[in-house]
Amino acid sequence: MSLTDHPVFLSLTPVFLLIAVGYLAGQMRWMRTESVPDLSNLVFLVLGPALLFHTMSTVQIDELDLRPVGAYFLAVGVLFGLSVLLRGLSCRSVVLALAGTFSNLVMIGITLVKLAYGQAGLVTLLTLISVHSLVLLTAATIMLELAQAREEREQHAAPLTLQRVARIALSAMKSALIHPVPLPILCGLLFAQTGWVLPGVVQLPLQLLGSAFGPLALVLVGVSLAGLSLRGHWGPALLLAASKNLLLPMMVGASAWALGIDGLALVVLVVAAGLPTGANVFLFAQRYQVVQDLTTAAMGVSTLLALLTLSGWMLLLSWLVGV
Repeated sequence: MSLTDHPVFLSLTPVFLLIAVGYLAGQMRWMRTESVPDLSNLVFLVLGPALLFHTMSTVQIDELDLRPVGAYFLAVGVLFGLSVLLRGLSCRSVVLALAGTFSNLVMIGITLVKLAYGQAGLVTLLTLISVHSLVLLTAATIMLELAQAREEREQHAAPLTLQRVARIALSAMKSALIHPVPLPILCGLLFAQTGWVLPGVVQLPLQLLGSAFGPLALVLVGVSLAGLSLRGHWGPALLLAASKNLLLPMMVGASAWALGIDGLALVVLVVAAGLPTGANVFLFAQRYQVVQDLTTAAMGVSTLLALLTLSGWMLLLSWLVGV
């Protein structure tokens, strides 16, 4: 089998070609900067929910294996905690820890996993996606608020109370659940348990909208990269990208192996962990006014580096696991 006929090459090439198309469109200014938020809203609020609901609307709960989710977050939690511990608790350290652990599961992961591993692999990924933001973003929000309160306390501001921590946690969980990614997954899963079947007049439009999600999401990633500046941030951004693209997949693979997970589930977990840093990290950096330039640079370097690292992980896994 030649390299160009290898399943890894066949699944990765369309993904990165579409990102390259978006990058070219951004460089040539075929897409105005003002239109990017509108395209992002279309992808996340219309096309994404259609794909997620349609995919999960035929999945039975008893078919789901939740062990991979536990294995994934065990590794993520250890790396996240160590990252904060080594840097010291601060808003800066929490955002950087998130940059080293939060994967772009939706915009890149969904299309890549569907192309490479089919519907079965996609179900495993969507099960992970359904709680990914809830777990990581809620934990990050609580830790960021704790770090901010600590900094305020050092400046003689009001002390952090238990009631404030509870409010922060509830608000973060609510925001993570009522969100255009996990909500349609959960709704689709609940619909599947009714035993009903979507009528053709509904199913076909959902299918058409969902099929448009992957190409547009990947083009949007490329457009975002076109405006990226790495000046003065190469070294730190490369370290964060190495943590995200190399260290986290190794830890997730070890965690899954220790819990007896193998086959397709193991492969999807490692590939998910090896995906580049997700855009939500920048939103946290922006909200707490810390390391915004470094976070943006890390996202870009992580995405560019993924061309090599994801290829390596997928080739290695196809040889070791045979999937």
